[in-house]
Amino acid sequence: MKKALVVMCALLCIAGMVFAGGRKDTKAAASNERVKVTFQTIDFYAGQCNVGQYADQILKQIEDYCGCDLEIEWVLNDVLSEKITLTLANPKQMPMIMTYGGTLTGNIVSAAKDGAFVDLSKYIWDEKKYPNLSKMLKSVADSLTVDGQLVAIPRTRVVGRYGLTYRQDWADKLGIAEPKNADDVYDMLYAFTYGDPDGNGINDTIGMEMTSYTGPFDIIQTWFGCGNEWAEVNGKLVPVHMQDEYMVALDWLKKVYDNGLMPADWAVRTTDTWSNGCKTGQNGVYIDVIDGGRRVWEYFTKEATFTPSVVDPSKPASMNLYGAVNGRTLATAGYNGFFTLSASTCNTPEKIEAALTLLDKLNDDEMLILTQYGLEGINYHIDEEGYLVDDDTTDTTLAANYMGLNQLLAFLPSAEHVTEPHVKNTIYVDAQNAAYAKALESALVNPAASFLINSETYADIGATLAEIIKQARTQYICGEINKTQLQDAWKRWYDQGGKKIIDEVNVQFAANK
Repeated sequence: MKKALVVMCALLCIAGMVFAGGRKDTKAAASNERVKVTFQTIDFYAGQCNVGQYADQILKQIEDYCGCDLEIEWVLNDVLSEKITLTLANPKQMPMIMTYGGTLTGNIVSAAKDGAFVDLSKYIWDEKKYPNLSKMLKSVADSLTVDGQLVAIPRTRVVGRYGLTYRQDWADKLGIAEPKNADDVYDMLYAFTYGDPDGNGINDTIGMEMTSYTGPFDIIQTWFGCGNEWAEVNGKLVPVHMQDEYMVALDWLKKVYDNGLMPADWAVRTTDTWSNGCKTGQNGVYIDVIDGGRRVWEYFTKEATFTPSVVDPSKPASMNLYGAVNGRTLATAGYNGFFTLSASTCNTPEKIEAALTLLDKLNDDEMLILTQYGLEGINYHIDEEGYLVDDDTTDTTLAANYMGLNQLLAFLPSAEHVTEPHVKNTIYVDAQNAAYAKALESALVNPAASFLINSETYADIGATLAEIIKQARTQYICGEINKTQLQDAWKRWYDQGGKKIIDEVNVQFAANK
């Protein structure tokens, strides 16, 4: 009996293999039962997304798991903005799901006002149907809501991601404790610049890393009491340059610049050199995303780039992933990039459900692993402790089979979604995650984010006006303009549309109290 059962199983397996070989027929049959979902997303890999020997197998596993037929249109990141503009101009040709970078602004807001997208608030809060998407943070949902309609699903990111990181071995050598406030940070920058932290007897270090990317200034401003882009002052929302604390922060930054504690040519340094100063021992303080400091730390420990500690050369240099200063830091928007569903092509309940089910199920453990690590036994294996070990880190051919598929992920409920099996954390990642959690307690959100989206003036000229403030800040720090000229720039901002933005924001703010 057992022998007959074995033979029968073998015949069934052979039949299954033959049937699998006729994939086109199988897929055609499935297409009669499953909705085809068209998905336009971003290609960061010059046409090498989801290609290679196992690419079709991986895509089919996604389709089978999510219960749809999936047609992906890859758009090179360099032409994404132009492609989105063209696509929005032809609603009937829009893919059902579209991927965008950055935050919800400009022409996407205008398209939303014109009814281009499905109002997702009617669907995704259903916890039974969409257990992952329904866990979206309310604050993030508010910032993706136009005229009362939730028009996008975020590509979730860590909220408490920004902070201060610094060379711990330099601090140890110079006897510097963890900084508690901006004055402590200034003293650290001064010591890192003039205290010979690398011990080579040469004046060749500068305290703080800086390039033309001015995100660090936004973080530093919070240490002095400024908000995140906007703040509530006397019951009204105003941009942070209208806070008294803003001027105090700028004077501190100007002092840092004037005393040579950051690169003199920072304003013309390209952003692709960001973090190089810390990696090469020119700087000791890195203020940006905490994971940036983690990557510097890992760089110190690698064999090819091993950087000895100035305290004990037998050990690698180290970074302190500190986070908030004076109990304050900047919160991220909670997302970077987002997805919309086209109202013209997601035009039936069945299509909407198929698209949302796909976006939801892609956040399940099985799909997170498949889209980010590929196939077990080919791209990764599970070690004796049950951890996932990546096997194709140097084989781009194998990695190309699933490369880019992470662009389909919303990372809900969080970007740190724990998967089983998962990669064993290093001490660096553990330190990073601890710093994230601590920074989250102090991270300031932008209280005007959801109102700015619905400000017509902000949609039209907000970016142009913001450049006035940004340029004036840079010029003041570098001594190119004085305080009177700085205030003149603020007045230009106000007169050229800033007042209208403030008014439009506060009408909504008052209505939501």
